Amino acid sequence: MTTTESRPTDRKPAQLVDMSWDPITRIIGNLGIYTKIDFANREVVECHSTSSLFRGYSVFMKGKDPRDAGFITSRICGICGDNHTTCSNYAQQMAYGVKPPKLAEHITNLGEAAEYIFDHTIFQDNLVFVDFCEAMVKATNPGVLARAERTDAPRGDIHGYRTIAEIMKAFNPFEGEVYKEALKVSRITREMFCLMEGRHVHPSTLYPGGVGTMPQPNTFTDYLSRLMRVIDFIKKAVAMNDDVFDFFYEALPGYEEVGKRRILLGCWGAFQNPDVVDYRYATMNEWGRAMYVTPGIIVDGQLVTNNLIDINLGLRIMLGSSFYEDWVNEEPFVTHDPLGNPVDMRHPWNQTTVPVPQKRDFEGNYSWVMSPRWYHPGTGEHLALDTGGGPLARLWSTALSGLVDTPYVKASGGSIRITLPRGEKLPETTLEWRIPKWSNTLERDRARPYFIAYAAAMALQFLEEAMGMMRSGDTKVYENFEVPDESIGCGFHEAVRGVLSHHLVIRDKKIANYHPYPPTPWNASPRDIYGTPGPYEDAVQGQPIFEENGPDDFKGVDIMRTVRSFDPCLPCGVHMYMGKGKTLTTVHSPTYGANHG
Repeated sequence: MTTTESRPTDRKPAQLVDMSWDPITRIIGNLGIYTKIDFANREVVECHSTSSLFRGYSVFMKGKDPRDAGFITSRICGICGDNHTTCSNYAQQMAYGVKPPKLAEHITNLGEAAEYIFDHTIFQDNLVFVDFCEAMVKATNPGVLARAERTDAPRGDIHGYRTIAEIMKAFNPFEGEVYKEALKVSRITREMFCLMEGRHVHPSTLYPGGVGTMPQPNTFTDYLSRLMRVIDFIKKAVAMNDDVFDFFYEALPGYEEVGKRRILLGCWGAFQNPDVVDYRYATMNEWGRAMYVTPGIIVDGQLVTNNLIDINLGLRIMLGSSFYEDWVNEEPFVTHDPLGNPVDMRHPWNQTTVPVPQKRDFEGNYSWVMSPRWYHPGTGEHLALDTGGGPLARLWSTALSGLVDTPYVKASGGSIRITLPRGEKLPETTLEWRIPKWSNTLERDRARPYFIAYAAAMALQFLEEAMGMMRSGDTKVYENFEVPDESIGCGFHEAVRGVLSHHLVIRDKKIANYHPYPPTPWNASPRDIYGTPGPYEDAVQGQPIFEENGPDDFKGVDIMRTVRSFDPCLPCGVHMYMGKGKTLTTVHSPTYGANHG
């Protein structure tokens, strides 16, 4: 029921140990990963993802002035609040019927590009790579480190490190060269962000209808000078990541199974095209497909749709194992979308949040996270889509759609080519991200530096277009509007770590219903009413364990690599609680697992 791979029959008697990582600090509260690990057969046999904190933004948004929604919802997250403000403004602009001036769209895109570069860099180099650094590999897989010391780095001519072990050493926390350089890059990229959006991370200059950023020539040249300072760092990061991840596949045969799950990816699109977007629901498919990151739903490697109207209508918020009362018997807020299509009662427009605090029970309800799913009209499945940590889904959807064709970024159907100009030391470089064989831990992590390059390349285009408008005297950045008595809106965007949607219902000029869905509810969702596990649960459950330590000194590095590959917000808050582990049972049966999947 809950694992996608059947277990081999030549199994040793199981040695089951109960282990948990709790709390894992996230944007929606304290999350824990609870597992049962079979040390005899080196695999995770069961996983539950749970959140112990209720936040309730959808409850206290009711009755507020809708124009305040962007400022309020930015506080949902302390690291990517601007993504919420941007998405909220998209939803409001649909509800108000207002289209911001083109220059305002460029400014917003430049702010979001800086956020992607900042956040992905600090996450990858200062958090993810702690799990791959010399100190961690020495503690968990000393044999792998010994091999890394003997293995030449294939791309050393780009990043400057002779062996794989030297790269790992450069990622040692607080001491490694790359670890420290990434912190400097984070400062430069935050300065880029503040030039466009005023304040990091809760923007002070983003509004429905446009921006408050005053466009001066130095606004864009100051951004460009900082971007060029980090271009070479980005080129080196891609090369180092490719070297390390390729090495792990070679050094640990079978590592592709770590964090692997069925390819079920969702991307809601990013970087609006100012020449096409008008925020009308009726034209959402056209302007959605014109985005510079193409929305899409990928099932088993195939693109099901890149139509934002279809994506919107397929959204379902399910309960199953969540601490809430169902709302299906309530009065719906929206029965039909603006095109006359019926809207399901489980759609975010119709959701009513009624919390029911209770004791955690892994056989029943065990999480404050609901279970967002996407209803596949062709198969009738409610799909537990994941975001691939953000970049994997974005690159995969954009590549398959083949719609993005710019001077710096081109999607070919099977890959994406990204061209970065000459930097301080390295020449002009064209990188190519190719659709991988798997949706797994290493490929989620590998996609991240490629998307940093993607965001940097698109920022160059946005800068060129914005500066061209400045030179021609087109400096309008705001369009006025009136708040209607009644209206609905939806915003689709990519938060750093994946899909982000905001759904808004206005009645009597006030918010009657408001539901933001960031990536973490998708990824961290518990089992739904059909027993389908959420993506964290599914990716961890059934994965092999390669760590050389036994139960007494087990670090859980393979599990932590998988959880972190999805880019959980603030994973530095991960704590492991297990003592020496609790042995549950030893089962003397070669067919163990048949009734435990």
